[in-house]
Order: sequence, then C-alpha cells, then structure tokens
Amino acid sequence: MRTMRSWFRDTTGGLPTTFWYLWSGTLINRLGSFVLVFLAIYLTQERGFSASQAGLVIGLWGVGGAFGTTAGGTLADRWGRRPTLLTAHVGAAAMMLGLGLARDLWAVALGALLLGMFAEAARPAFGAMMIDVVPAKDRLRAFSLNYWAINLGFACAAVLAGLAAQADYLLLFVVDAATMLVTALIIFSKVPETRQAGPVTAMTAAAAPRGALRTILTDRVYLGFVALNLFAALVFLQHISMLPIAMGDDGLSPATYGSVIALNGILIVVGQLFVPRLIRGRSRSHVLALASVVTGVGFGLTAFAGTPWFYGLTVLIWTVGEMLNSPSNSTLIAELSPAELRGRYQGVFSLSWQIAGASAPILGGLVREHAGNDALWYGCAALGLLTAVAHLVSGPARERRAAALRRSGEALAPTTVSRAAQPAEA
Repeated sequence: MRTMRSWFRDTTGGLPTTFWYLWSGTLINRLGSFVLVFLAIYLTQERGFSASQAGLVIGLWGVGGAFGTTAGGTLADRWGRRPTLLTAHVGAAAMMLGLGLARDLWAVALGALLLGMFAEAARPAFGAMMIDVVPAKDRLRAFSLNYWAINLGFACAAVLAGLAAQADYLLLFVVDAATMLVTALIIFSKVPETRQAGPVTAMTAAAAPRGALRTILTDRVYLGFVALNLFAALVFLQHISMLPIAMGDDGLSPATYGSVIALNGILIVVGQLFVPRLIRGRSRSHVLALASVVTGVGFGLTAFAGTPWFYGLTVLIWTVGEMLNSPSNSTLIAELSPAELRGRYQGVFSLSWQIAGASAPILGGLVREHAGNDALWYGCAALGLLTAVAHLVSGPARERRAAALRRSGEALAPTTVSRAAQPAEA
C-alpha cells in the first residue's frame, strides 16, 4: 500500500493547478467523443454512402483539420492560447450539431470540413499551453497523464456510443457538442492566458527577420520528425476508417466494434501511467522505433482477423505501440520547439495528423477496393517497419538539436529586458 501511495504521489504530485484544469477539460471532452468513433459506420449504414464516399467525408475532416491546425498554431502565438481554445471549442460545438443535421452528401462533406477546421484548431494551442505551464522535468509524466485522460474518455465513449447509436444517431452529435461547450466553460472560468514574451534565444532571435514559417520550413531535423509521425499516423488512423468497415464485412455489429475498439482505451487507462517509469532514461529513438514495429505488427495481424476476439487481440497489440509512442513524441516536440514559436511548431506537428486524417481513409479505401483487405493490412505492417528504421537513423540528430536548444535557453534565460528596450539584441 505504501508503495502504491508513493507511486501515485510520484506520478501526479507537484503539477500546476492550470494543468489539472486542462486535464479535466480533456477528460470531459473525450467522454463525449462519440462521433469520430462511429462516423464511418454512420455514413455507410445510416446515410447509405459507399465506402469511398465515407472515406472522402472523413478525409475532408482531415483537410479541414490541416487548415485548422495551421491557423490555430499562428493564433496561439499571436492572439493567445486561451482565446484560440475558446473560439475553437465553441465553433466546433456548432459545427458538430450542423453535421448531425446534414443529410445530402455535399452538406455532410461541408460539415465535416468545417468541423475538422474548428476542432483541430484547438490542438496546437492546447499543446503550447501544456508546455507553458509544466516545467521540463515534469513534462513526460504530465503528457502521460493527459494521454491517460484522453483514453479513459475514449474507452467510455466507445462503449456508450455503441449504445447511443442503437437509440438515435443524432444523440451522438448532441452529446459530443455538449462536452465541447463544457470544456470551453472550464477554460473560460479557470484557465488563464499562459503566453508570455519569453527570453530571446539564439534561434528565435535569428528567426525573427526571416519569419516563423520560413524558420520551421528550413528546420530539417524537425520536419523529418514530423514526416515520420505522418507515416505512423497513416497506419494508426485505419482503426477509425477501414477497421469498422472490415468488421462490418465480417458480419459484426456497430456495438461489437465499439466494444472491441474500447479495448484500446481500457489498456491505456490500465497501463499508461506506468509507461513513464518504464521508458525513463531510455533512448527515445529506440522507444519510437519499437513503437512503430509493434503498431505495424498489430495492424498487420488484422488481415487474419474474422472474429471479435481476434480483432480485440490486434487492437491490444497496436495499443502497446501507441502507449510507447505518445509520451516520447510529446516530450520531443516540446524540446525541439523554440519557446517563442511553440504554437507554430505544435501546429506543424498537428498538421501531420491532419494530412494523415485526410489521406488515410482515402488511401485505405482505394487499397481495399482495388487490392483487397489483406493488402491494406500487410501494407500497414510494412510501413510500420520502415518507420522504425527511419527513427533509428534520424534519432541522434534530433537529440543533438534538443540539447542545443536547451543550452541556448539556459545561456539566455536571465535576459528579462524586452526587445523594444534593446533593439540591438533583436
């Protein structure tokens, strides 16, 4: 008992109050995240769209998200984290209701595009705010706790959504919109603005004349890291688009899919809080490579699945890869992002998810229709292995860049005079 109390204190103790408000908002929002889990089933079974049309709609969600993350990252740095989060959540709630009421394909597609834009605009602002308020030494466990909340909500939402879908699909959209508004209320009443004019580092000082976007586009180390996340996301997001369709082809119901995919959240809830201690002190490149291999194997085994228990086994395997990938990814983003460009760097990283969100269902649908179901899952396994090799090759350069940024920040940290007061410094 004393060991458990000590572990709990080490895992949760000492984190800022603002972090816990953000954590609570994340949990509430994810408890109502019904729609994306069941969107493919809703579009094909309730609206009668084909698999390709459903893939197109889900892809447009990703296209909207690409615009949203780009704009959200810029607004988070210029306008502020808090107003960006509030605008994104309120706008997403309105678009969620609009998507639930849409009937024609063009209206559903437009609703998905706008919903993706608003919903994903919150991601870079949220990530930047987490980095703002949590000290560097606590970020691994803070991001793990936040990821734990995401998946606790997701596990509950997957099961509840399967039951709600049997009653009325519109209920999914209403509950999802309501949780977005509750999250916005928490941010409005409890979360202060965290963006500050931090110390001028060597990188940000040099970047100022050229512009932030050009700085990021010439940061080859960071863009390589983003590209590898894109490949991983192309594999991972098949669980939203093609997995429910594959299970439907095997005669399994939406409720069965909800129960199977809930295993993902349940395993993360049970085990994610132990991951920081497991990977602490280990090479992040090796951890990310192992995560890619395990994820690829899990999705590759889906080619042999045909019963609920086998599908559940594949979900548990690729979930282990997801658990290893998330905290290492989050801490690397924080360390590779200059302080004054955190929102934009977060936006570019989130952009990889949105590009994958737009292309994964379309590519998955095309491969499945023209090459077959097995080819899709074998391709996921191959892409996972290639991504693992790339992580091993590019890892040392990332760590050197992170170390250089830390040294630069430490050397200039005592500087508190504004740029206006010392123009020569800028």
